[in-house]
Amino acid sequence: MKKFIKSLMISLILINVLFIVSCEPGYNNWSSSSSQPMLMEHESMDGDFNTEEYDIIRENDFRNPWTSPVSTFSIDVDNASYSNMRRFLIMNQLPPKDAIRIEELVNYFEYDYPEPTGEQPFSINTELGTCPWNKDNLLLHIGIKGKSLNYDEIKPGNYVFLVDVSGSMADESKLSLVKKSLRMMVENLEASDHIALVVYAGSAGLVLPSTSLDDKKRIMKAIDHLEAGGSTAGGEGIVLAYNEARRNFRENGNNRVILATDGDFNVGISSSADLIRLIEEERKSGIYLTICGFGMGNYKDGRMEQISNAGNGNYFYIDNIREAEKVFSRELRANLFTIAKDVKIQLEFNPKQIKSYRLIGYENRLMKKEDFENDQKDAGELGAGHTVTALYELVLKNDHSMPSQDLKFQSKSLSTNTEDALVHFQLRYKPIKQEESQLIEELLTHEISSSISENFQFSAAVAGFGMLLRGSAYSGDLDYAEVMAMAKNSNTTASEDRQEFVSLVKTASLLKENQAR
Repeated sequence: MKKFIKSLMISLILINVLFIVSCEPGYNNWSSSSSQPMLMEHESMDGDFNTEEYDIIRENDFRNPWTSPVSTFSIDVDNASYSNMRRFLIMNQLPPKDAIRIEELVNYFEYDYPEPTGEQPFSINTELGTCPWNKDNLLLHIGIKGKSLNYDEIKPGNYVFLVDVSGSMADESKLSLVKKSLRMMVENLEASDHIALVVYAGSAGLVLPSTSLDDKKRIMKAIDHLEAGGSTAGGEGIVLAYNEARRNFRENGNNRVILATDGDFNVGISSSADLIRLIEEERKSGIYLTICGFGMGNYKDGRMEQISNAGNGNYFYIDNIREAEKVFSRELRANLFTIAKDVKIQLEFNPKQIKSYRLIGYENRLMKKEDFENDQKDAGELGAGHTVTALYELVLKNDHSMPSQDLKFQSKSLSTNTEDALVHFQLRYKPIKQEESQLIEELLTHEISSSISENFQFSAAVAGFGMLLRGSAYSGDLDYAEVMAMAKNSNTTASEDRQEFVSLVKTASLLKENQAR
């Protein structure tokens, strides 16, 4: 008995020591296993224990177009990474590098691309200029603009709000902000739309059956009465939400589940793989999924990104009331109305002209070459009026001859066979009601823009900022001062979001300087 008591006392002392050490200010514990999410544990600013998770991002390398001539990826219009990054900087912290998905930073902003003409649902715009962080290289800017919505043709919507009301959502930055966001969305929907409200915490429940916007008071009252408490059965809530959406399905309408959570699914269907399989099955019915992340300290970024990708939907992080206004009011139509699905881009680079190339960002959206023509492979969706931007850094060849040796697995008759062509650009998409993709393609020539557009300049500034935050090996001689200069030279005064960007770059610069001292 004495030995047992002695062993118990020693165990308690060790546990107490470990707890004290882990609570020391500035203590950080990072897990960097390639097979596990990135886990950040530290004291949050209000003293709560912080277990935020970010999946590891392995930055794209330069590729040789002779051995790897093709680059294929799915478009991405999510922008959660930007508002999450902003949240860190506002708290005077540099974000963890794996919280930075550069394509989401770039695509947080709208760009001035021309409206589509003809039958195609989007316009395609390309521009070639000097790479700001490596003046010996070129930067290829690709911009896509979705056709804006014709408000006379809007079909009634069937929306199911799925709200996490577990104990982890009790913080002011979570459920309180969720309720404000949902009220804002309701105010901007049409009278012909219908809203249902499902909650989950320990078990799932239907708070409000599908209700017409004609009865807005009833909908608002249901939102106002939401309260947090309990554990989280996220899987059960998703099943109930999809059931309610199917029960009230609108043919030719907009059918969507809108999930508001901090991503902490810890009861019920808890694994990301199981949730993804469930949502992949549900999307076949024509019901899309939008995920809105809220709060801090318990935030599961990687899980929510994977789930939203599986559900043919969008992923946003709502860090303040202004972001709620941007998502649920200012850009509501673009975020809710999909005009093209499974949008894939494939570029084939001419090895006579290009020595190497690198896609900036989109690491989580890369696809195999053969996936491009495979209509069974899921890809990103494009909303009404949405813009999508992608950037490639190019290293040109001085000697335009081809390698002399034969390659066993590659034909030497490349489709980019025009001498002065740089890239063969291809895009595939499916119209909303079709399962067979359509192809758009063109050759891009070696023609450097005489005057760089604001679109090019600002997108390059944002991409450069992302590389600096990630500590990228490819950022060259770029610094925060140059990023600010590029952003200011573009039309930043026309947008509050762009003005705020310059302020965030300044904050990051000061934090980096202070960190170096």
